[in-house]
Amino acid sequence: MPSGNESIVPQLLDKASDGTVLALSNGRWHTLNKDQWVALTDIPQSTDSHAWIWDANGKALQIEVAWSKMRQILRGAVGIWILTRNGLHLYAKERLSTISVPGTPGSTLHQAALDKQGVLHLASSAGLFRRDNQEWRRVEASDSLGRSWGTHDVLGVTFDTQDRLWFATKAGIAHRASERWTFLEAKDGLPYNAFTCLTSDSQGRIWMGTELGLIRYQAPEWHYRQGPLWLPDDNVKQIQTDASGAAWVLTAKGVARIGWSDMTLQAKAERYEEEIARYIKRTPWGYTAEAPLRKRTDRSSAAPEDSDNDGLWTSMYGAGECFAYGATQNPQAKERAKQAFEALRFLQKVTQGGPHSPPKGFVARTVRSVDLPDPNQGLEAHDRATVAHDAAWKIYQPRWPKSADGKWYWKSDTSSDELDGHYFFYSVYFDLCADTDTEKARVREVVKDLTDHLLSHDFNLIDHDGKPTRWGVFSPRSLNQDPQWWPERGLNSLSILSYLAVAAHVTGDPVYQKAQNELVERHGYAHNLMFSKLQRGPGSGNQSDDEMAFMSYYNLLRYTHNDTLKKMGLYSFFEYWTNEMPEMNPFFNFCYAAHALGKSTQNPFGTYSVEPWKGWLEDSQATLYGFPLDRLNWSHKNSHRLDIVFLDAHRSIDLYSKDRRDRGHRVGGKVLPVENRYFHHWNTDPWALDYGGHGQELASGTVYLLPYYMGLYHGFVEKP
Repeated sequence: MPSGNESIVPQLLDKASDGTVLALSNGRWHTLNKDQWVALTDIPQSTDSHAWIWDANGKALQIEVAWSKMRQILRGAVGIWILTRNGLHLYAKERLSTISVPGTPGSTLHQAALDKQGVLHLASSAGLFRRDNQEWRRVEASDSLGRSWGTHDVLGVTFDTQDRLWFATKAGIAHRASERWTFLEAKDGLPYNAFTCLTSDSQGRIWMGTELGLIRYQAPEWHYRQGPLWLPDDNVKQIQTDASGAAWVLTAKGVARIGWSDMTLQAKAERYEEEIARYIKRTPWGYTAEAPLRKRTDRSSAAPEDSDNDGLWTSMYGAGECFAYGATQNPQAKERAKQAFEALRFLQKVTQGGPHSPPKGFVARTVRSVDLPDPNQGLEAHDRATVAHDAAWKIYQPRWPKSADGKWYWKSDTSSDELDGHYFFYSVYFDLCADTDTEKARVREVVKDLTDHLLSHDFNLIDHDGKPTRWGVFSPRSLNQDPQWWPERGLNSLSILSYLAVAAHVTGDPVYQKAQNELVERHGYAHNLMFSKLQRGPGSGNQSDDEMAFMSYYNLLRYTHNDTLKKMGLYSFFEYWTNEMPEMNPFFNFCYAAHALGKSTQNPFGTYSVEPWKGWLEDSQATLYGFPLDRLNWSHKNSHRLDIVFLDAHRSIDLYSKDRRDRGHRVGGKVLPVENRYFHHWNTDPWALDYGGHGQELASGTVYLLPYYMGLYHGFVEKP
């Protein structure tokens, strides 16, 4: 870390008499001042043969130990203990003594700790020992079940605020209370075991340094911190805690301070909102996805680009703002929602009147200025490569037509997930934000034009080439009769039924309810959605489908007037949600709970509750609280963790893959916490274990804002 113009890499941490954490580098002690390490001038520089330290009162002392060999400094009633890799020293009565240690010559000393009586405990490669009356005694550990843990190589030792002894070995963590030992292993949630040190803080939390990250434990919760989001380097050398309970973590490349500051969920939302407005919104309409950075980690260098699904991501951002306004009546939220509406409306209007114009109502995926390079260049080769693994892929030109005014390229071949997003947004915007007759009429227009387009073309989305888009197929002829479309039958049936429910609600025109009834009664679409996705248990399938399904279920159950469809849809939603519950997704949980709390369903065998299972709200809150403020794409590694159960082949995304060790869940069955993962949107696989990235892209906070504001609106999250 910097000290003026000097960069330092500390080799040792210690605390001054006032509790300030200090760092020793190249023989000079430093203190942190405004994020810079500043050298202390009131204590001389240590040398290869002598080190300067201070006593409990802050008096500087010179001791005959090389500063580069010191691993730990402990201050107790009898004096100051100095630990090196192979030696133990005691400074008392103004002299330094070398203390003999147990074990064979060459034993490695890992860490020492003092209990409240000042008794020294030593963790070494020879075992765990305590020093009573200048004699070493081995500490043995066995639990109430008669299990004993070998203590031949103890990697760390500490005492907590209750003076309980904790030690670490490759087997796990053990602690003693009232002469009773408790062992904590991988099955109990321990993430990793290559320990380097232990310490405790003023709040009773246990911090564990490892060769690959940092662990914090406070029963019953384990928290793992690894990667550049949290640490300068993964190999933790030492941990010091300050009076606030924050941990100062020494690594080979610098020091990290991990602590707490009071922040409400609303304050976190405001941070994300500010970042989105400053760095992520694109074009005058404010399309919202993510932004690559021209300069790594520098948000001010953000250069947002168009994406395949700008319509979907902007819809989800805008829907969050609608829920925010519905819950708080904040005029800023309404203004943001209105901007999103204009952006989505433009995606429909921009496709009309140009040289390659699709039927009225067609919506573009995204737009980009004609001042940018022509996006059609090189697409023919891409199309040919895609057809090799997707026989239904369309090859046609241009994929990016120009608008009638010649100012914009707009992307065609719009998919069903775009439509799911549009309808999800339009419905809540109409209900919660469009509070004038003029505004409601504008919403009716875009919903009517899009839905009439589908009705006019046998429930398909028709592109400028006169053919359905790759994924915009909802017709009974395809879904029920074409073998190529059976995998999409359930989800696309659900989607079109939800679109028609929204159209009927927004326009008031009975033609849309009639069309929905026809799909249900003549073409079996209600039965189709009962099996809305091919699934083989949690972790199987495609998260993009899940995201689409939850938006569509939410709208269908909110707006349909077909009672039979609503009952079948609710049970289908229950079956779907139970498969997704281990993902701890607050958006999915809130979509479901909004319709299922206090509800039951009937089948020929009786009446059954479809209420969300216990823990849904706690999981949702944990994810909202856990979202890091830093939305840069930092890498995360989890596949080495001991608390991971790998998914087997039958739950792989790829039907034909063998067992893989890149997807899994924690021992309790749930996915990794959100702070151990990185993703742009809720369509990312939460069962993935390792994530790449180097802080060169900034993701939107929409993944937090949508569920947070939705939770506020439905009363699942307490209002600020």
